[in-house]
Amino acid sequence: MKELLATYPREFYARSTLAVASDLLGTKLVRRLPGDVLISGRIVEVEAYTKDDSACHAFKGVTERVKVMFGPPGHAYVYFIYGMHYCVNVVTEAEGTPGAVLIRAVDFEGAKGGSGPGRLCKTMGIDMELHGADLCSSKSDLWISPAQKMPQEEIEVSARVGVSSAEDKLWRFFIKNHQDVTTYRPYTKKSRSAKRLAND
Repeated sequence: MKELLATYPREFYARSTLAVASDLLGTKLVRRLPGDVLISGRIVEVEAYTKDDSACHAFKGVTERVKVMFGPPGHAYVYFIYGMHYCVNVVTEAEGTPGAVLIRAVDFEGAKGGSGPGRLCKTMGIDMELHGADLCSSKSDLWISPAQKMPQEEIEVSARVGVSSAEDKLWRFFIKNHQDVTTYRPYTKKSRSAKRLAND
């Protein structure tokens, strides 16, 4: 319990997004629920996004949706996708330079619910109320608890899952052979008829 209250200083996040992404593997995402109940999951899969990356939400500049990515590092960037899922990201880089790491999967020590960014957010009760949460403070309702740096030989990299642009960037980092890592899927554009069938 006590070790879950430890956090990284803001300087940890004020670095290259790729460096932060790799270093987040093995750390714990901690959520405080009502009644001061803590739940946590070990981060096992992440993806990096930067300002000059066409797949990044901040690629076209500051908007109300992404302005937290231009602010101080070490905050949560939460967004809603497909009209049904929340996803949580860690803001990186120096203030004014947008960057973020999407948390794709966590390990709840054998329990189900940690594979996939939408599923882990549902399991941990992460929604837009946590957008902008300070990940550097255990007084927050969401933070990251440190861990020993993962040995390089235990980390694998690949292209990001389902990304429709910048497919050449190998910016997905995950723990080798971990059961909670999501299955890699390249982006495939659905035909209009397929979309219609999916909605029937």
